[in-house]
Amino acid sequence: MRILENINSPAELKNLSLGELPGLAQEIRDEIIQAVSVNGGHLASNLGVVELTIALHYVFDAPRDYILWDTGHQSYAHKILTGRRERFKTLRQLKGISGFPNKEESPYDPFTVGHAATAISTGLGLAYARDLKGTKEKIVVVIGDASLGNGMAFEALNHAGHVQKDIIVLLNDNELSISPSVGALSRYLNRIITAPLYNKARREIETFVKKIPRVGSKAIVAAKRLEEGLKNLIVPGMVFEEMGFRYFGPIDGHNINLIISTLKNISGIDGPILVHIVTKKGKGYEFAEKFPMRFHSAAPFNIETGKGLDKVDAAMGRELPCPTYTEVLSAELIRLAASDDKIVTITAAMSGGTGLDKFLKDFPDRFFDVGIAESHAVGLSAGLAQGGFKPIVAIYSTFLQRAYDQIIQEVCLQNHHVVFCVDRAGLVGDDGATHQGIMDMAFLRTIPNLIMMAPKDGTELKAMLKYGLNFNGPVSIRYPKSRVPERELVMGSELEIGRSEVLREGKDLTIIAIGSMVYPSLEAAEILRDEGVDAAVINARFIKPIDEELIKDWGRKTNRVITVEEGIEEGGFGSAILEFIESQGLWDIQVLRLGLPCRFIEHGTREILLKEFDLTPAGIVNRIKRAKWA
Repeated sequence: MRILENINSPAELKNLSLGELPGLAQEIRDEIIQAVSVNGGHLASNLGVVELTIALHYVFDAPRDYILWDTGHQSYAHKILTGRRERFKTLRQLKGISGFPNKEESPYDPFTVGHAATAISTGLGLAYARDLKGTKEKIVVVIGDASLGNGMAFEALNHAGHVQKDIIVLLNDNELSISPSVGALSRYLNRIITAPLYNKARREIETFVKKIPRVGSKAIVAAKRLEEGLKNLIVPGMVFEEMGFRYFGPIDGHNINLIISTLKNISGIDGPILVHIVTKKGKGYEFAEKFPMRFHSAAPFNIETGKGLDKVDAAMGRELPCPTYTEVLSAELIRLAASDDKIVTITAAMSGGTGLDKFLKDFPDRFFDVGIAESHAVGLSAGLAQGGFKPIVAIYSTFLQRAYDQIIQEVCLQNHHVVFCVDRAGLVGDDGATHQGIMDMAFLRTIPNLIMMAPKDGTELKAMLKYGLNFNGPVSIRYPKSRVPERELVMGSELEIGRSEVLREGKDLTIIAIGSMVYPSLEAAEILRDEGVDAAVINARFIKPIDEELIKDWGRKTNRVITVEEGIEEGGFGSAILEFIESQGLWDIQVLRLGLPCRFIEHGTREILLKEFDLTPAGIVNRIKRAKWA
């Protein structure tokens, strides 16, 4: 019988001997690889923290003790060990378990997470709450090296070090290899400096020295300087020590016994502690170790070959013919940049996901990856624009939220020429509530000077990118996580600011659709036609400004207007239409807004979610039929 079969909670894990834990680690890896190969998910990062996860639950007493996973890309082993093993095969499936920590899913998940660099802040908040209540639980934060580069993480480190709260931060460094000599020395040093005897002696010596008249405090300061000076000759912890943290490491993140002994030793030390743990992304699976970026967020794949299944039409045994919107933008951007040396690109640790990795190969001097720092990315773009360049900022919709202030203050207030390519706009599916890109139309629409567009297909995306690069001011272009339509319509007219295009005329009602909802709306109109309803279809093109004259004209012709968008209804594109109609006193025009509800939408494939929220052709027809027209 497998060890894992008997582990349904951390309490059962604690019954295992240290010698059984490496075998358990292998079983957990097998479980993760099997589930991700079918459902997709974050594979490389999760495989890298299996030993660390086992050690955490072996030493600490969750959920009484809090274990916080920053970002949550590394929480799969945690889920398996905390009573979710049987459901793990439903990973990222509708009504199944989330691919990220989810407080609605388990008491072992203190927070629902998905964005980087938040856990030290929330962990410090829990530490304050603990001390105000007078309880004794431990607060343990696991944060990756990339997340630590985010400003929010540094703000939290600075605060925690200043107030000297008891909090343990585990820095999961999965980009560096361990030098054998340095690793051996570090293990030896950490065995000494984390040992209870050493720390007891240190406290007693400090107490004794303090009692020496006049020289006591000076001696302590001198001793600490000596200790820190010697330590920093050997280990890279200076920055953390200066911020007020006790630093331990680096230690081998795949040595379970070493991690356990270190965690046990430091758990009795007061104040903020940072343990530097070095792990290998993709540990235990050959292809993930070799290609960690490809297996960061993996689509379903063949375990034996490591090859993805997402680009293959299984029924036909051939490649799918249509590129993604991201691929279309990537190729067009390279083409335009070849003849315009003012075009530069910026991304926040998502060069591959946004398609800018290809731009990097052709124009390395004009590509800037700022790491997980979206606010900085936008601020950087403003400086580049002021300097005479044309910056493209490619960021997922859900992460653009983090730069809202900079979009307003540094770009739009100054009317800088910056083009925001808002990738993954709309339902992204499997990553769930933290990653659904459904709010950008609503939160960007209120910003002055910003022109907002959304293409109906790949051809229009190219046109909008060119238009945005030639427009003298801030521009956003939103596009979904999907492939472009297989058969694209010929553009009926050139782009002109705030001008829509009529794709289909009709006398009974007018459908005004934006972006990804244009083609479903056209199909819906065909279904309605067969049922005796003649619907006009308008491709809005612009979210802001809207085509006021066309809306008035067609609203008066049909008296019934249906807006369709892949975003939240409240404050979105449909709201803009409704606000305009109300402002004009056009009381005879009835408006039906179709979009997504103002709520956090769970995980499931994009196709399933579109169907659930009636944003398919059949769903649009059904909503129109159910409408209570006056």
